[in-house]
Amino acid sequence: MARPLDKKGILLALAMGIIIFSFGGWDYLILMLIFFSFALLVTGYEHGIKREMGIYEHERGWENVLSNGLLPSILAVLSPYVGPVPFIASVAAITADKFGSEIGVLGGNPISLENFKPAKPGQSGAVTVMGTVASLAGGTAIGFAAMYVFNVNATTGLLIGVAGFLGSIADSAFGVPEEHGIGTKGTTNFLCSLVGALIGYFLIK
Repeated sequence: MARPLDKKGILLALAMGIIIFSFGGWDYLILMLIFFSFALLVTGYEHGIKREMGIYEHERGWENVLSNGLLPSILAVLSPYVGPVPFIASVAAITADKFGSEIGVLGGNPISLENFKPAKPGQSGAVTVMGTVASLAGGTAIGFAAMYVFNVNATTGLLIGVAGFLGSIADSAFGVPEEHGIGTKGTTNFLCSLVGALIGYFLIK
């Protein structure tokens, strides 16, 4: 069975896990583990079809770990000053993006956000109806989990889900310049988490 991360990816993930636990505690680490579990689940979902399409990423490297985990790690360190919501919202955003990208390629006709014309499955800057719905489900799943892990109220949990969804939409928008060589998948993932975190910090109380 293929590993979800290569050796460098595993080491970086462990280092980030230690940082998140050291500064945020169990609640923060548990939420990241929930994200990781969801990521494994949706990445492996219908992996045979994705492999035939040539878009199955069975083993990711340190760059992917860094782009998804850097901001949550920083926000765990800053948690005494900014509170937990920006961290939770950033995790909701990367989860929403993971759901959207891994499930969205399996159905529907991708549309480019650049010109609203048909695009190839898996193309950066393109969306499908299935991927959009999946993104909302991913963000909402983290908002729901936060109600139990962080004991946030239902309204906050719902808003966190929305923040995650909007972060995923931003990821798709940032994918347009990525297709033209401006930025990489890593920078797009980081900006996705940043949008979620900023919405969490400024708009969710």
